[in-house]
Amino acid sequence: MTSHTQTMRAAVLGRYGEPLDVTSVPRPVAGPGQILVRLQACGVCHTDVHIWRGESVPPHAPSPFVMGHEGVGRVEAIGEGVSGWALGDRAGVPWIHDTCRHCDECLDGDESFCQHHRAHGLNVPGAFAEYVVCDASFAVTLPETIDPVTTAPVMCAGITAYGAVKRAGLKAGESAIVFGCGGLGLYAVQIASRLGVKVLAVDRDPAKLEIARRYGAVETEIADSGLPSRLAARSEKYHACINFAPTTATWDAMVAGIRPRGRIIAAAMVFQPVPLIQEWLTATGVVITGTSVGTRQEMRELVAMHAEQPLETTVETISLDQVSDALATLESGQSKGRFVIDFTG
Repeated sequence: MTSHTQTMRAAVLGRYGEPLDVTSVPRPVAGPGQILVRLQACGVCHTDVHIWRGESVPPHAPSPFVMGHEGVGRVEAIGEGVSGWALGDRAGVPWIHDTCRHCDECLDGDESFCQHHRAHGLNVPGAFAEYVVCDASFAVTLPETIDPVTTAPVMCAGITAYGAVKRAGLKAGESAIVFGCGGLGLYAVQIASRLGVKVLAVDRDPAKLEIARRYGAVETEIADSGLPSRLAARSEKYHACINFAPTTATWDAMVAGIRPRGRIIAAAMVFQPVPLIQEWLTATGVVITGTSVGTRQEMRELVAMHAEQPLETTVETISLDQVSDALATLESGQSKGRFVIDFTG
């Protein structure tokens, strides 16, 4: 039996913007419908930066406020009424802890748009810790063949990219522009390419475009002030434009590059407005929409794709004590890839 007096190490948010307090806190206990996961790895995501800075503030802060939502580990304990999980199973800890299960979005299978969903590391304690409690029906079943460290970012960055590609309705033989070749954009390039989509990758950094080509992009373009006119001059337009760049600077290029009846997908969190002429919508029938992580069904599809041929990403492993430095590096835009906490070292 798990005792309430057992403790674990965790990175706790005490004050917004200040280093996380790596300290000893009570180990959580799996309640009804829940599993307790012992972490092997947890990715550090740009959303963690928004939470750390106080830009995404939960209505009720979790106690303790343990951040993190890209976890991979093994089932350590199983709560009452849980089926489908066994001790020792490999489990993924995604962004979504649970949803309301009864709104139209949940009932329609679009649970990532549930306005009452709770997230690990924001609404409930997360995975910057040795243990985390998950809702058994939202935890991700992972095969034994995967590598925990390289799979951790798939739990949020990967599924967000996959959800964006699916939201764009892309099919084999179609074409897409992926704006922003950071971690999410590079996942999207790989996913879309594997689905038979012709990808044009756009970024300010030539080195990232080189990686995008390696990952399957058939064309690349530098994101500069001349990009909209270069795209406008092309006879060929694209079925979808997916924006992973957290800036309004890509908007004119998306409008220039999209074909009539094409789909513009907002994946990055951009808080400033962009100009939109409604007559352009009536003339072109372009659909503009947003995407938010992905559903459990999409996660199953993505895990199968990743298990068959691992999605590539540049990973820098860190210890739990280094997580605040990783957040600061991510915020400054200096990261070379994904930071992943390795709990097995």
